[in-house]
Amino acid sequence: MINKLVDKIKKQNAPVVVGLDPMMKFIPEHLKKAAFAEYGETLEGAAEAIWQFNKAIVDNIYDIVPAVKPQVAMYEQFGIEGMKVFQKTVDYCKSKDMVVIGDVKRGDIGSTSEAYAVAHLGKVQVGSKKLSAFNEDFATVNPYLGSDGINPFVKVCKEEKKGIFILVKTSNPSSGEFQDRLIDGRPLYELVGEKVAEWGSECMGDDYSYVGAVVGATYPEMGKTLRKIMPKAYILVPGYGAQGGKAEDLVHFFNEDGLGAIVNSSRGIIAAYTKEQYAKFGEEHFAEASRQAALDMIADINGALHK
Repeated sequence: MINKLVDKIKKQNAPVVVGLDPMMKFIPEHLKKAAFAEYGETLEGAAEAIWQFNKAIVDNIYDIVPAVKPQVAMYEQFGIEGMKVFQKTVDYCKSKDMVVIGDVKRGDIGSTSEAYAVAHLGKVQVGSKKLSAFNEDFATVNPYLGSDGINPFVKVCKEEKKGIFILVKTSNPSSGEFQDRLIDGRPLYELVGEKVAEWGSECMGDDYSYVGAVVGATYPEMGKTLRKIMPKAYILVPGYGAQGGKAEDLVHFFNEDGLGAIVNSSRGIIAAYTKEQYAKFGEEHFAEASRQAALDMIADINGALHK
């Protein structure tokens, strides 16, 4: 799957991923009104509004953006109905040949880690059959429990030719409380980066590993260091735009071939219609605003990469 991701990034000349993180406050009133008219102000009604929102955005970006990253918490908050829409969204994006990164941030050990890996990337045994559940192409994983938590994911990645992105240096302001702590004179995130490179060496695609890393756009100098530590790991870069990460700061996350990183924007794309810059589209045409925001992001990042 890492090969497919790299190929799509090359073909579309777009090292970007759109985070499908649909909060109700982002969903236009006409979608909520229609959903509530059919299902009432219920969890099912909320789920229907989210589905229509996601579908419209995907229909407007699939030909210019290689990947999406649905954040599972935004669906879990609506219970079973929300998780049905998570699954529906994953399936729909894959039907459009988009790469799906499940932002699930799982991290456990033993049989629990195996179950998480099977749920999101693998196949579960049901009688005589093996069946896929959520079936994303990649999943995000928390490495805090060490190799016991990562190895089951690596095993499934090998079996299914899928991938993971391991949290190394996250974009949030308090990430340094733990991730920047010095151990034997070195910050913890560097040691985690070394483990990512080690785990990734066991499962390589053509040029990059199935094991990638999450490194926030808000820490460009750390990204520069980690790029050297993990030369074969694809880096998923959150924090662009709304969180303050700028395109010119991201150059060092990439390798000299212009590959090696994929930059995420969530509300900057899906809620673009709420911004003054895209107000001309109006709420009714929210998905067209999202497409324009995605085009602008692609141009911004490519402009910085090719200076």
